[in-house]
Amino acid sequence: MKVTIDEDKCCGAGSCVLAAPEVFDQRDEDGIVVLLDTEPAEDQHPAVRDAAAVCPAAAIVLD
Repeated sequence: MKVTIDEDKCCGAGSCVLAAPEVFDQRDEDGIVVLLDTEPAEDQHPAVRDAAAVCPAAAIVLD
């Protein structure tokens, strides 16, 4: 799985961080998502899929 983020779409809701904190974080200054791991381990895939599903801005792209 490869994860990419569209920072322009991100609204800073933080849902991704709650779903997969090992893969996503937020910038302190504006809350925009920070991708910690572009190719997470297989055991993280369910959490990353959940994060993408709950993102209100659809800013997370999974390949």
